[in-house]
Amino acid sequence: METEIEKLIPHRFPFLFVDKIISADENEVIGIKSFDKSIDKMLTGSFPDFNYIPGMILIESMAQCGGAGIKKAGLAEGLFGLVSMGDVIFLKGATYGEEIKYVIKNVRVSNRLIKQTGIAYSRNEPIVEATWVCARIDKS
Repeated sequence: METEIEKLIPHRFPFLFVDKIISADENEVIGIKSFDKSIDKMLTGSFPDFNYIPGMILIESMAQCGGAGIKKAGLAEGLFGLVSMGDVIFLKGATYGEEIKYVIKNVRVSNRLIKQTGIAYSRNEPIVEATWVCARIDKS
């Protein structure tokens, strides 16, 4: 049975990194993800002594959250893919079992291009900041 997130974006386990969209509108998307070491075993090879979630997975998770929020809010149609990242700053590590909260601002949204910027939080502290662009990749 498809989850709400699977109805919004094409990603599937083991590459689905959004648990829930809390809110989504034309200005902002808020979502969450908790990484579980026993389920997300393929990710545990990055800094295993520190129990850290890989930074690029956090960026991917933030972009997936932004895309799911865009779809949930009905702001764009079609299939979008990540085409660029910029202004990425890793502030702290996040460990397995912590809930990661994403607060994403919609900078530009159309049926061809989506630009978003966001901050990921763990324990109410910012851990990653980034800006990214997604382009429509399906035919139409």
